[in-house]
Amino acid sequence: MRISLTMRQAALAVALGAAATVGGALIFEHVFGYVPCKLCLIQRNPYYIAIPLGLAAALLPPRYARAGLWLLALTFVVSTGLGAYHAGVEWGFFIGPSDCGGGSGAGAGNMGDFLNQLQTTRVVSCTQAAWRFLGLSLAGWNVLISLGLAAFAASAAARKGFRIGG
Repeated sequence: MRISLTMRQAALAVALGAAATVGGALIFEHVFGYVPCKLCLIQRNPYYIAIPLGLAAALLPPRYARAGLWLLALTFVVSTGLGAYHAGVEWGFFIGPSDCGGGSGAGAGNMGDFLNQLQTTRVVSCTQAAWRFLGLSLAGWNVLISLGLAAFAASAAARKGFRIGG
């Protein structure tokens, strides 16, 4: 089965893939309670850039869509590097940032609130994976997803007629 996509459709597919990926990270955070570390939050930035970029490329004329797809490919190459660095920190291959300890909570109104907040605040280290599936942490999965989106965007930008499948 073959599916033929235009560059605009490919750009929209990349934007949807980026939205689904960052949406999954937000679900892990807000539904399942996984608190992201500093590197986790930084890894979301390419996705936040790629969503509007992909939508813009999908709405623009084909020559701009091609440029948008190349920019999307570059964005996800950077995202791959960020994920690989974070996964390397988790595996002990690299030293992580000294200030990697998760996001701050809401500001306390008074000293009593502040002390109560300190008792319930959990500091998240960039060196420990909070969750793994098939041996990969979320940072590792980000590497694979980013590589896939980069390859998809570059392949779509490089061809006139882009096809998926055999």
